[in-house]
Amino acid sequence: MKFQQGYSQKQQQTQKLAMTQELQQAIQILQFNTEELQDYVETVSLENPLFEVVAPKIQSDLMQMSGSAPKNDSFMQIADHSVSLFEHLINQIHLNYRDTFIREIMLALVEYVDVNGYLKVDEAELKEELQASDIQYLDALTLLQQLDPPGVGARDLQECLMLQTEQDDFAPELAYLLLEEAFDKIAKRKFEQLAKDYQISLAQIQQIMDYIRTLNPFPGASFGEQESNFIIPDLTLIREEDHLEVLSNKRGQLRLNFQENYFKRLKEQADEETKVYLKEKLQQFEWLSKTLGQRKDTILEVGKIIVQHQSAFFEDKQAALKPLMLKDVAKQLEVHESTISRAVNGKYIETDFGVFELRSFFVNKLNDEDTSADEVKHLIAKLVKEEDRRKPLSDQKIVELLAEKEQKISRRTVAKYREALKIPSSSKRKRFD
Repeated sequence: MKFQQGYSQKQQQTQKLAMTQELQQAIQILQFNTEELQDYVETVSLENPLFEVVAPKIQSDLMQMSGSAPKNDSFMQIADHSVSLFEHLINQIHLNYRDTFIREIMLALVEYVDVNGYLKVDEAELKEELQASDIQYLDALTLLQQLDPPGVGARDLQECLMLQTEQDDFAPELAYLLLEEAFDKIAKRKFEQLAKDYQISLAQIQQIMDYIRTLNPFPGASFGEQESNFIIPDLTLIREEDHLEVLSNKRGQLRLNFQENYFKRLKEQADEETKVYLKEKLQQFEWLSKTLGQRKDTILEVGKIIVQHQSAFFEDKQAALKPLMLKDVAKQLEVHESTISRAVNGKYIETDFGVFELRSFFVNKLNDEDTSADEVKHLIAKLVKEEDRRKPLSDQKIVELLAEKEQKISRRTVAKYREALKIPSSSKRKRFD
């Protein structure tokens, strides 16, 4: 069998999208958040002497965190814990205790307190290392556990809660005793057994449980250096009497200042090579200015559609979000779905009740119906809020009540949404007061 290979010529026409370097950069610029965009533009400006970058002026009312409090309170939301827990404890020891062997043991113990405030140490080894007696070690540990924050130096959760209760003059009368003697029953919510054992009412047990929930299981977690992730919103929502208006946040936008006099002076004195260089840098400046304008306009148009579609939420933040897909907005603006995705990721809108990422307003339909998961979550939260706390609704009962409202979802889905809403199970919601 002979193998034959023939050659022929034919012409074929195909369409391909050529991704030029400028197109790739424009796509990247749209995807940048405000901070990334500023870094990129400032990097370009280092190589282009024809313009300078004027960075956004960050006002106090813009330095807000997502879903934060009203503008005037924004700085008050930022904890000032530049001092670590270790330093905080050391300072208290040096301030309140004389230079004795007990203080030396306390200083050694502090080194074994973890970031959550718990003491993690092999006590036998430490006592041997310090040559401390049991009494001396216990005295130092007791003094350490009296320091601020309450609960620090505890060796386990039970001791942490007991320390906080012991130092609280307003703690319920039996709270410390129950934590000490019946911690396992408290954890397992054996209310009836506790009431019987201590000969008190279920209402009193409920009061003690409510108090224990207010205690901090991680007393040291609020200390340590924290980075403040400030957000500069891209859009601002203005609430008028009869409508909502979306504006680009001019205070949060960087500007490019063209160096006109410098350009003219160089152009007049330049040789041919310099003129080519100036032309190239001028084109770069014009392209960048145009691309930044397109980015701003795209984000604004997307923001307007979002606000129009989710107007119920912006009128009342308790309202549920309606189903909205990226492809829906892409169709209205006649652009690709990926363009909308880039325009909403890391972009924020400022309202009078918080700052929100544009991406968060896109929610899928539930079971291909004109209902969003967010709306179902609101219904679940409403049912739980209105339930009889002595007989909480089970997940199956919630399924049945939702079905009466023509919302057919499975018990597993109800459980998933309930957990997302941080609503405990029915057994843990049961109350006796």
